[in-house]
Amino acid sequence: MASFNFRTFLAVPIILGSFFTSSTLLAVDCVFKNPQFSFQCLRTIGYTATGGADIGECLDTAHRIKDGDLDSWYAEWLKTAQRLEKTADSFLAEKHLDSAREAYWRASNYYRTAEFFLHNHPDDPHIIETWRKSRECFVKGAKLARHPITPVRIPFEKTTLPGYLCLVDDSGAKRPLLIIHTGFDGTAEELYFEIGALALERGFNCLIFEGPGQGEVIRVQKIPFRPDWENVVSPVVDFALKLKEVDPDRIGLIGFSLGGYLAPRAAAFEHRIKLCVANGGVYDFYANAIRHCPPHMDEILENPKASAEFDKAIMKCVLTNADPGWFFANGMFTFHAKSPSAFLLKLKPYNMRGCAEKIKCPTLIVDSECDKDCPGQAKQLFDALQCPKKYMLFTKGTGSEEHCQMGAVMASNEKILNWIGKRFSEKASNPDK
Repeated sequence: MASFNFRTFLAVPIILGSFFTSSTLLAVDCVFKNPQFSFQCLRTIGYTATGGADIGECLDTAHRIKDGDLDSWYAEWLKTAQRLEKTADSFLAEKHLDSAREAYWRASNYYRTAEFFLHNHPDDPHIIETWRKSRECFVKGAKLARHPITPVRIPFEKTTLPGYLCLVDDSGAKRPLLIIHTGFDGTAEELYFEIGALALERGFNCLIFEGPGQGEVIRVQKIPFRPDWENVVSPVVDFALKLKEVDPDRIGLIGFSLGGYLAPRAAAFEHRIKLCVANGGVYDFYANAIRHCPPHMDEILENPKASAEFDKAIMKCVLTNADPGWFFANGMFTFHAKSPSAFLLKLKPYNMRGCAEKIKCPTLIVDSECDKDCPGQAKQLFDALQCPKKYMLFTKGTGSEEHCQMGAVMASNEKILNWIGKRFSEKASNPDK
């Protein structure tokens, strides 16, 4: 093993958060100075545009939270969510159906936000309780929606994957279908506010689903992430092709965040996918996670004594600090890793080497100039592609420069969905293209 000073190694400020950078504030400083609190607040408030939040409610909640205090974050977002759910119940009882739907959906997003930092204690019963409230509120709102939103179970290996079939209308007309999944930490319900609502307005049907490591699949079914995402997506495509509303020549796949690796990986092998979007693109998740580590990080992680010291230092951060401890807490939770070092080692297969060149369908790689989570990864993936491709960069000064354009779902989707619409129009006029 290479010789190194471990105390000096741990003194590198960014090592404890090599994926979610703790040394610099995010481009948009939203209420909090803690970078992770700031970003997650921006993420939540950003869904105001699609019905998942209200600005005043978010600001009021945020100002009640002690910056960087995990217990305070949970308590205050939970309080707001519970209040909105009760409001929705009263609206429903009075048959104010639109108002009930709106309040249920905001409650759903606030419950999701409350649960976000609980994974440093993976056996905490509040994880399941709060996540379940988020789903229940979304489903209650979905029943009152002006277009069909139907919870579905997609056959997968010896179990099923949860999802939502969101249709433009109930006419049964064949339309383009967008299959959409999240990444490292999102839920299916969030994806409706992130892109689903706006895609429906443009005439796209959507099949939103959660796979291994995500949403219900990790929390209830206890199935962790896996790198061979084509074996996750193919059963979803099988399911989609049985739906009368699906045009088999116009099926797109969209992945967000870590989904920027997962979706392209699936498209490399599942060629019934006619279009792929990676927002933002990820070429090598492991290399990105250790990008600020010493050159001999592999040896540290694989050496029992060195990895034990590393784990001890990281766990102190995991239990007390939202930034950068959350990355390791959520990683161990969603990958079923027993330690921070074991989690990092599980990331090694998550790369597009030998896969990117197998993608045949038109592919959009989305990047954000101030993405502190995966800097440079999208361009690296784009350069490796040999299929028809486009690189879409959201730049600083537009309000859409954060990771996955959080806080700017309108500006983001306007461009992304325009690109999708153009590609599908070309496909309709020239089926062989």
